[in-house]
Amino acid sequence: MRTVRKALTIAGSDSGGGAGIQADLKTFQELGVYGTSAITAVTAQNTLGVQDIYPMSPKMVAAQIDCIGEDIGTDALKTGMLFSADIIITVAERINHYGWQAIVDPVMIAKGGASLLQTEAVEAVKKYLMPCALVVTPNIPEAEVLTGVRISTEEDKKHAAVLLHKLGAKHVIIKGGHDENSHDSASDLLYNGQDFSYFTSARIPTKNTHGTGCTFSAALTAGIANGESVMDSAKLAKDFIQMAIQDDLNIGKGHGPTNHFAYNHRRVEMKNGR
Repeated sequence: MRTVRKALTIAGSDSGGGAGIQADLKTFQELGVYGTSAITAVTAQNTLGVQDIYPMSPKMVAAQIDCIGEDIGTDALKTGMLFSADIIITVAERINHYGWQAIVDPVMIAKGGASLLQTEAVEAVKKYLMPCALVVTPNIPEAEVLTGVRISTEEDKKHAAVLLHKLGAKHVIIKGGHDENSHDSASDLLYNGQDFSYFTSARIPTKNTHGTGCTFSAALTAGIANGESVMDSAKLAKDFIQMAIQDDLNIGKGHGPTNHFAYNHRRVEMKNGR
């Protein structure tokens, strides 16, 4: 009998389909894992921005997670937009209860600038969620908020990674998309508590990057769910998001979504010698 690998996303819903639960499930599907979800909030949003947010109750979030835990199970999970301290504490409790491998994407700000995490929830991320993380995947602004370190240089980035590791995350990936010092490339830094590694790709000049963080962490989660190492999963995630940004869908009037089809389309083209 075929073994089906499974991945769970605990995050907000994006009605525009470019980020959140929708982006995660698309990515899981493209990378061959069965996706399940627990919705933390419903957002009304499109490429122009977030128009409204309606959070779920912590009880409802826990009920969704328990439905997965008591029946389907998961090989890895990721967290995205968790919105409030109460939801964060609830999610951390359920992760610890089931002993699941967790990838934490500490989503704070939407591409259009809307806040997706209440201010008082930052401390809950640090205290309750970080110790659950097999991998934490902040961008530079998120890493700055979580550590209090102003990241201007590579040494700053390394220092922030060490501090995030001390908060409990076993591996830290600080994404380089917001690095103002690098105009031609984007380098993600991976720290495992001992060594630093870099994953570098060409920077693509485009405004259509809505959902890049969600998609990257979902691809990482799919790799972990499939039994790959953190290093190999990080390489997969970097390749997946690079192709998703490169092959522009050009949807909407604002910050358009990435192309979740691109990775597999490119693999087919390479197989056929194109």
